[in-house]
Amino acid sequence: MRTSTMRELLAAEDVFSDLAPDDLALLATCSRNEQFRAGSLVAREGEPAECFYLVRHGRLAIELHSPGGTLRIDTAGPGELAGWSWLFPPYRWTADVRAVEPTRLVAIDGRCLRDKCEAEPVFGYRMMHRFNRVLTHRLEAMRLRLLDLYRGTRVS
Repeated sequence: MRTSTMRELLAAEDVFSDLAPDDLALLATCSRNEQFRAGSLVAREGEPAECFYLVRHGRLAIELHSPGGTLRIDTAGPGELAGWSWLFPPYRWTADVRAVEPTRLVAIDGRCLRDKCEAEPVFGYRMMHRFNRVLTHRLEAMRLRLLDLYRGTRVS
């Protein structure tokens, strides 16, 4: 996909729509389109986290493994981001990410974006501020899910 087309695609999504044209251009150079069938594993817990995802169409499930089975802690739908593991060493996925239905994504290369953030600190600040919102949302979702699971269970 041409960079200008990717830039337009990113600009059309709320999560990136307020980025300056130069920021969108930098982000677009790290981005590519991907598709997954329903049930496909997009990322596996413990594997290298080389990118993160913007959901264009479809839905992703963020899942943790527990002794009782797989626990869906959150989902990401159109216009939402999935993945923060690319931000923090050791750059490994902390959960599985699975396509719940046929899903089209923009995969954004984490190393490429980290390099651009390092080279352009103002851009880096704006991007990290944006991803902090995603991280906060995911942690809150996990907290609420855990509260639901352990409601009525007394920990001593």
